[in-house]
Amino acid sequence: MLRKKRNSALKIAISLLLIISLTGCSISGKDKKESTTKSPAASEKAVEKEGMDKEEAYVKASEYMRNMTLEEKVGQLFVVNLEQLDSSKGSYFEWKKCSKKMAETVKKHSIGGVIMFSRNIGARKQTKNLIKKLQNNAPVPLFVTVDEEGGDVARIAGNPDMKTTSFPSMEEVGSKQNTEYVKNMGETIGNDIKKLGFNVDFAPVADVKTSDLNLEIGSRSFGSDPEKVASMVKAFVNGIQSTNVSATLKHFPGQGSSKGDTHIESVNIDSSIAALRKVDFVPFEEGIKAGADFVMVSHISVSRVTETALPASMSELIMKTILREELGFEGVIITDAMDMASITDGYTSAEAALGAFEAGADIILMPTDFEEAYYAILDAVNSGEIESQRIDDSVQRILTVKFMRGIIPAEQAIPVKEQTDIQKIENTQKADGK
Repeated sequence: MLRKKRNSALKIAISLLLIISLTGCSISGKDKKESTTKSPAASEKAVEKEGMDKEEAYVKASEYMRNMTLEEKVGQLFVVNLEQLDSSKGSYFEWKKCSKKMAETVKKHSIGGVIMFSRNIGARKQTKNLIKKLQNNAPVPLFVTVDEEGGDVARIAGNPDMKTTSFPSMEEVGSKQNTEYVKNMGETIGNDIKKLGFNVDFAPVADVKTSDLNLEIGSRSFGSDPEKVASMVKAFVNGIQSTNVSATLKHFPGQGSSKGDTHIESVNIDSSIAALRKVDFVPFEEGIKAGADFVMVSHISVSRVTETALPASMSELIMKTILREELGFEGVIITDAMDMASITDGYTSAEAALGAFEAGADIILMPTDFEEAYYAILDAVNSGEIESQRIDDSVQRILTVKFMRGIIPAEQAIPVKEQTDIQKIENTQKADGK
């Protein structure tokens, strides 16, 4: 049975004070800096494109998966923050180097990916070294993800030492109604972050802001007109994915009308399915048509549609029936961060991971206890609670994107089980820039 805890008024009040400076997709984000408006340069030298088309990538992924163990497949279902790879320094330690424990965890569990925050990103060389060392220890090359939306949520551009391009808020960008600017912005962000080693951006925000009381989305949305937002979302996806960095449409099914904040409490939006189709789904549909690799599913509940208080990230109706079947999304479904109070106040890491995966998610983002979540899914497969084909379906989608975006080299046919001592020395020297 899933357990449900009660929120106290005191807890919410304290939490509100703690998140005043937060605007990203996780309580681990701490970016709130002034952005310098720059016009994106479409003529800027692009990062060399690698990868392959979707059909070829699908075949490669299928062949690759045949050489994977069940444990490796389950590891691919998780994208975690660095503190979950090495918790010896606490939950919010400013890891800027790959520790021995991090390397061991990545290797042991064949982690699918990592997410980085401002606290992990200090300088260009340091960031490149950190990412390279994590990749060098990954049996299957990692998704290296970041919230780089532009505006206030810019983990990289928010740091002047990173020397990347800053942009105004998406609310300001959307008001100009210039899709060419947005496409160039996406391309610029993609080129900037790929040079550092990132390959997935948790952007664009596809929420249509229809409530002025919405604190969680705020100026991160392109606006209140669904068609205008849709055109901006499409342009951003086209721009960033032209650099072979994956785009992520968020936060499905759309939380622009919410009046609460899922970082600190459970939130229900009072929308009918007709309202969602008329307003909230429109930008997601355009982003899906543009070929976005990822869709991030929110923790809001939509009780008028699902007739339950389940978060969307744990709803089969939201993810399978609507996102997959009605909207036709074939890419990777990732949950919003599982360390938010809207999840942690009601579910253990095991319950949340199992609930989300069984409902249709492919990747669990930032469980508060990675190992608990990992073994919950592994044990469920071994016991027959989850069919092995269900694991294969998600891993197929994950690996297809990794081959398509050149994250897994075309010539790599199997996971790297173990490197020789010479390879380890060579890779460490490369990561150190020697």
